[in-house]
Amino acid sequence: MRYNDRAMKSKTKYLEFKTKEKIEIVNITHQVEKVVRESGVKEGLVLINSMHITSSVFINDEESGLKEDYKKWLEELAPYDRERYKHNLTGEDNAHAHLKRQIMGREVVVAVSEGRLDLGTWEQIFYGEFDGQRNKRVLVKVMGE
Repeated sequence: MRYNDRAMKSKTKYLEFKTKEKIEIVNITHQVEKVVRESGVKEGLVLINSMHITSSVFINDEESGLKEDYKKWLEELAPYDRERYKHNLTGEDNAHAHLKRQIMGREVVVAVSEGRLDLGTWEQIFYGEFDGQRNKRVLVKVMGE
């Protein structure tokens, strides 16, 4: 693909996770930065999305208290409770994780400028796991020139 006589580039990489805890928030900013560097893209976009319906990708501040606040807040909004949710009648016990994912979102898109993530002050990229302790993936797709 060409735009203004410049070749478009793209790179796709899958980050793999198996968290120690059922609910965990993992900073993946450095991993995404590495994929952007490997792509050779100087100006473009990077899409980062969770490939599982019980986890999410979002942007916020790297601060341990905030991460704990998120976990507490999400548990108040969608508590783990085997009896509460109809989804759990299917034999699952993770309806709460589906709801937490819906609140936190599936993906983020970040601008790439001069070969670097163009994040605001304090912004970091996080993988939010709400039904962990098993293998999961996050897609990182860099596109640009």
